[in-house]
Amino acid sequence: MTTYVTGLKCVFCGEEYADRPMFEGCPSCKTKKFVSNVVPIYDYDALSKIISRNSFENFSSVWSCSELLPVDIKYAVTLGEGGTPLIECPTLVEREGIKLYIKDESQNPTWSFKDRLCSVAVSKAVEIGAAKITIASTGNHGASTAAYAGRAGLGSVVFTLESVPETMKIQMGAYGAKILATREPKDRWVLMKECIEKFQWYPTGNYMDPPVGSNFYGIEGYKTIAYEICAQLEWDVPEWVVQPTAYGDGLSGIWRGFKDLYELELIDKLPRMVAVEPFGPLKKTLETGGHIMESVEMGSTIAFSIGASISTYQGLAALRESNGLAVVSNDEEIRELQQIVGRKVGIYSEAAAVASVLGIERLKEEGELKEGETVVSISTSSGLKDTKMTGERIENVPVVDSKIESILKYI
Repeated sequence: MTTYVTGLKCVFCGEEYADRPMFEGCPSCKTKKFVSNVVPIYDYDALSKIISRNSFENFSSVWSCSELLPVDIKYAVTLGEGGTPLIECPTLVEREGIKLYIKDESQNPTWSFKDRLCSVAVSKAVEIGAAKITIASTGNHGASTAAYAGRAGLGSVVFTLESVPETMKIQMGAYGAKILATREPKDRWVLMKECIEKFQWYPTGNYMDPPVGSNFYGIEGYKTIAYEICAQLEWDVPEWVVQPTAYGDGLSGIWRGFKDLYELELIDKLPRMVAVEPFGPLKKTLETGGHIMESVEMGSTIAFSIGASISTYQGLAALRESNGLAVVSNDEEIRELQQIVGRKVGIYSEAAAVASVLGIERLKEEGELKEGETVVSISTSSGLKDTKMTGERIENVPVVDSKIESILKYI
């Protein structure tokens, strides 16, 4: 046995399949308006014989518990992703009895949590013999895809948007990707899909409309965030986990990680998941009670990494299964919080990552966060991805001479 995966299962209808690439979602319940991702099924009986809490004592990377991933470890493409710090932030909490932690994913190799997904997704590409990797991305996913494709010795093509900050384009290019920009978001998916069909390129992300979500093998990499949180909190499961969300990959993957630990009887409760989104498609769909994703009007946002007019069923399922919530972010509040988190905690997060801290503010405003509860905010990426936006709120650096008197009016 090379992995403990026994097959695949649709998140929505439960139809089961043999383990194979199914990046366009479940065909059994797919319609013109709806598509659901599939997920790997694991042999928990066999895993329970080899996995215990001790397995996570020295959890230093995504591959520390490779038995819980859908790829044979001999194909692992790794840059040392995972093992990121969980930082307690008492200075951000006004109410006594609330414990707030930030999981700082900017400390991954390409400065974002996408490295967990791409390490697993590209490893699977190597396992099945793919020749070229592709992704449609506004930055983080593209940079990570390029880095791991390069590490694996594979070429990569990234379809991005003309409006994406130059910093993001430079980072993607630095890892060797061929970058192509479109003016409209959906044009990226059209081109990507055609290249996959014509040239058998291997996708690390979504290319379906309506979206299904990213490469389902790669999403399993996000489970390791849940494993690390539980081990870092000495198996005291948080009441809330807050995730910046567009197509629900991180939300779904982290939730599945907690469910793994619950199935293996390593934890005895599950957290409530919170999605933070700029425009609210998950929030709207939760409120309507249906399963077909509601589309919302989309504008511009500084949290462009999670800016989407529609989300996915996998994200919706994670919220419903966990009795979770979706909340909407606000650009001006994100700008303020970015500076507060930098000043009080020492973490410089990208705008989309700061949205998770704003999500905690929403929980407090709505009276959901109770005394004695623990909440973990997933800070998904570094503020260095878009320094221009941050610079708009920081004063120009004064030039002073060598006399102490010249600096007194500034300090």
